[in-house]
Amino acid sequence: MLTRSPIHSVIRTLTYVRLQRALFGYCLKITRRSSVRDSVRPHAEAGFTLVELIAILIIVGILAVTALPRFFDTNTFVARSFVDEAQSTLRYAQKVAIAQRRNVFVIFSGSGAAFCLNNAGCGTPVMTATNKPASLNLPSGVTASLNRSIAGFYFNALGRPYDIGNTEPNSTFARTTITLSGGGATRTIIVEPETGYVHQ
Repeated sequence: MLTRSPIHSVIRTLTYVRLQRALFGYCLKITRRSSVRDSVRPHAEAGFTLVELIAILIIVGILAVTALPRFFDTNTFVARSFVDEAQSTLRYAQKVAIAQRRNVFVIFSGSGAAFCLNNAGCGTPVMTATNKPASLNLPSGVTASLNRSIAGFYFNALGRPYDIGNTEPNSTFARTTITLSGGGATRTIIVEPETGYVHQ
C-alpha cells in the first residue's frame, strides 16, 4: 500500500490555492474591463423614436374613425338584447303552459307583445318569477314584423302552438318568423309548428 508523504499534501494544497487565486484574478480582470467599457460608452436614452410615435398616431386615428362610433351607437346593443329577451320570453310562455297545463296566449301589437292566460283583452297576464306581468315592449329604434298576418297564437298544455281561433287538436299554425330590425342589423326569431321550438 502506498502512503503519501506530508510533502505531497502540502504541494497539493499549494496547487489548489494557486488555482483559486488565478481564477479570482481572472474574474476580477473581466469585471474591471466591463466596468471600464460601460463608463466609456454613453448610456442610450430610453423612449420612442419619431417613426414609432407617428405609427401609433396613425393606428389610433384609424380606430377612432372605424371602431369608436360603434361604442357610442347603443341601438346595436339594444336591438341584440331585445332579440334575446323576446326569445327567452317566448320560451318562458311555452314552459308556463306546460307547467300549469293550460293555454298561454301570445298577443302581438304595434308596440310589442303580451303574454296572457286568456284571450279576452289579456285580463290575466302571465307573471314572471319577479311577480311582474310578462310582456315585450319594443325599444326605440327597433321595429318588428311577422311573416304572416296573425294577431297572435297560443301554446297549449303540451307546448304545441295554435293560431287563435283554432280548436284542439286541429292546428293551422304555420312556421312563424318574427323579424326584429334595429341598429343596422336584422335578426329573426322562429317558432316552429308542432313542437313550438323557439330559436333564432
